[in-house]
Amino acid sequence: RRRRGLMAGGGGLAWPRILLFGDSITQGSFENGGWGAAIANRLVRKCDVLNRGLSGYNTKWALTVLPKIITRPTDQGTIAAVVVFFGANDSALKGNKLDRCNSVTKEYTQVCVRVATECGTDVLDLWTLMQSENQNFSTYLLDGLHLSEKGSTFLETHLWPLLEKRTGNLPMIFPHWRDIDHLNSQASLLR
Repeated sequence: RRRRGLMAGGGGLAWPRILLFGDSITQGSFENGGWGAAIANRLVRKCDVLNRGLSGYNTKWALTVLPKIITRPTDQGTIAAVVVFFGANDSALKGNKLDRCNSVTKEYTQVCVRVATECGTDVLDLWTLMQSENQNFSTYLLDGLHLSEKGSTFLETHLWPLLEKRTGNLPMIFPHWRDIDHLNSQASLLR
């Protein structure tokens, strides 16, 4: 049964979710100043933001474990959005060696953007955004790969409009404290 945009069953509520699925950049997204934490903060009491970051993983490995992350058809009904953030490890693989060359990353990015566009999926071309307007993109990175706090803010600022399209109509879960009838709180909270 539906209640305030939520799936109710077994006495509990299945809150809508956003799934962050990616590599170490996703895994670290809930660190202090991280983009995942900022997204979760924007969506407090609207949906849960789940971090499924897998440091060191590439897309091939991610596809192998994905059925273990989204396990049941009911999972799909509660997912408001999925952010897929792989590529750092894919674009660096040449044979068995890691080669983090900017030109290789650019080529990988272009293919990802093309495929996402062909599939009709929202895509955020972070590589191109970070390279634009003659910006020193290295300020967005801690170590040439992982996001600095400035990079995390940059990502969150550009990712939010895409997520807002998917979550903007979600209601606040449970009423605001000012809207609770203090003389009959149970009726206010369970309507």
